[in-house]
Amino acid sequence: MTDHQDAHGAFIRALSAATTETQVFDALCALARARVGAKLFTIMTVDMQAMLARRAYSDDPVNYPASGTKPITIDRWFEQVHGRHECFIANTLAEIATVFPDADLIGRLGCASVVNLPVIRAGELVATINMLHEEGYYTPARVETIREELTLPSMAAMALADGFEG
Repeated sequence: MTDHQDAHGAFIRALSAATTETQVFDALCALARARVGAKLFTIMTVDMQAMLARRAYSDDPVNYPASGTKPITIDRWFEQVHGRHECFIANTLAEIATVFPDADLIGRLGCASVVNLPVIRAGELVATINMLHEEGYYTPARVETIREELTLPSMAAMALADGFEG
């Protein structure tokens, strides 16, 4: 059995056993770490009617707690991820700083590259899966792995997590 099969099998087993949103997102985080790597993993949900984003999950709750909302800003990141449903990739802290106001904190955590994977449902952005790592980490090959191996699991995780809300 390959590492790929092991990681996906563990993800499926974890999703099947999950009884909370956190367990679902823990499973997705473990899959992302196993398949591409991430020093920091978060999930942001979006409410386009209210124009608000919410951090639904973080594997570093001290520095990035899963709570509260922030207004959605219409900028080049928004146009790329929301408008065109494309991954946003930045491989230096300077690139990150052009769109994320918390770049200093990101750098202090040892991260200087990011991939934001959009999760689309019914043609609309519902969340982003955010993976951060050291500078230059998200090479074209790793980004392709993210697209190929994490898109469908991310959609499944978001759909399953919705069943645990409220």
